[in-house]
Amino acid sequence: MTSSAPTISLSDKDLKSVKTDALVIGVGRGADGPVLAEGSPLPRALRSQLVDVLSGLGVTGATDQVVKVPAGKDLDAAVLVLTGLGAVPTGKARGYDHEVLRRAAGAATRALAGTGSVALSLPTADADGVAAVAEGALLGAYSFTRHRAHSAGEQKSPVADITVVTPLARDKAANAAASRAQEVVAGVHLTRDLVNTAPGDLPPAAFADAVVAAAKGNPLKVTVLDEKALAKGGYGGILGVGLGSARPPRLVKVEYAPRGASRHLALVGKGITFDSGGISLKPPAGMEAMKSDMAGGASVIGAIIAIARLGVKLRVTAWVPLAENMPSGTAQRPSDVLTTYGGRTVEVLNTDAEGRLVLADALVAASEEHPDAIVDVATLTGAQVLALGKRVAAIMSNDDDWRAAVHASAERAGESMWPMPLPADLRSSMDSQVADIANMGERMGGMLVAGLFLQEFVGTVAGGTDQIPWAHLDIAGPAFNEASPWGYTPKGGTGHPVRTLVALAEAEAAR
Repeated sequence: MTSSAPTISLSDKDLKSVKTDALVIGVGRGADGPVLAEGSPLPRALRSQLVDVLSGLGVTGATDQVVKVPAGKDLDAAVLVLTGLGAVPTGKARGYDHEVLRRAAGAATRALAGTGSVALSLPTADADGVAAVAEGALLGAYSFTRHRAHSAGEQKSPVADITVVTPLARDKAANAAASRAQEVVAGVHLTRDLVNTAPGDLPPAAFADAVVAAAKGNPLKVTVLDEKALAKGGYGGILGVGLGSARPPRLVKVEYAPRGASRHLALVGKGITFDSGGISLKPPAGMEAMKSDMAGGASVIGAIIAIARLGVKLRVTAWVPLAENMPSGTAQRPSDVLTTYGGRTVEVLNTDAEGRLVLADALVAASEEHPDAIVDVATLTGAQVLALGKRVAAIMSNDDDWRAAVHASAERAGESMWPMPLPADLRSSMDSQVADIANMGERMGGMLVAGLFLQEFVGTVAGGTDQIPWAHLDIAGPAFNEASPWGYTPKGGTGHPVRTLVALAEAEAAR
């Protein structure tokens, strides 16, 4: 299912001798107009000509602006491409931020779809800069064509061959960074592919099969529980959500256990393959993007495969509870009571608050293995989008240090997240008259209420009474882009937050 990935290499050749279909250089937005970025050593005559005509060409250096111009006789490239870097760093700022480089590279390769080879010469002061350019370029080289038939030939293919031109081309750390970028982006692209697949083609069983196929050839063990095994095991949350669908639920567990790993991280991802809302039916406009309600599950799969391929010395277990939430004569009803895995009962006040029900089962199962920490990822609430918009995910946690660690990993990866609280006073709004807890509470602060619900199902550390450090990532906004593409982000599935999860695993392995 994974999209074909472009190849990437590093080169320290002089730009005039780099043979490529398109050569990309950076342009910043200076106080007096556009400025060619340092680190783009064009032949002197060509550089001088460009400086004189940038404004006349409409080049501003603004973020996401990509302008193509003739390469001229001084370059061995078919076309010269100017990609915007935004405001030129001033004062104490040392060079462009890595996310700026990542975004500029991605905007360029995305705009150059249909081009065979692309070389990028952007400011790369160190291996991290090389990583940012490589990662952005690879992220921008993506398309999804699985469902195209007659129109397939009309689609421009992603860039197939990417070269990062840098004086660090022979540096071991820079080459390792480029190789890492290739594996991480492959995980992102797998996640995007899963999210973009039509829900009719990706019921729970097909999703589980896709995981088995993606894991093949990697040091991973995949276990799939079908509806009979779920019933035998008492997974009432997953089964309850799946009652309304003719396509039964699954629970997928993927294990990565490298020799010598001393710590264990559990990843739990919501896998609602389509969310109609169930009996508490969504309005039609609210369903258009609901094939993406399994983005959390897709992201933990993309992440664990990348982690395994990178050989990170950390035990990682991914759990993906899968169900299709549909209305029918067999669907769960508002006021039904479910017995979740582990025995806690939940009164279902709204069948459209289903993601927390399947996550409850998986969080208890993950906790039974007493990992050192847990992260769950879910497109859980519309309230997240109202609070933080469509590009910023929320982080909630029962442990300040763990929340900070996740946030720091997101910052390094270039994925926008923001810490949010779990106010204890909101917990009482989920008190039920008939069960241990209700799946709905106070409407205001609904994102936080959902986090508090999930916290109830996090287990304790081995041999103790304290909860396992746990973080909940609500990615309802950034997981699926319904607007125009931007930077390295396509329309549709984005792959958020695969890069953060990989960075977090690497940080945990280094502890």
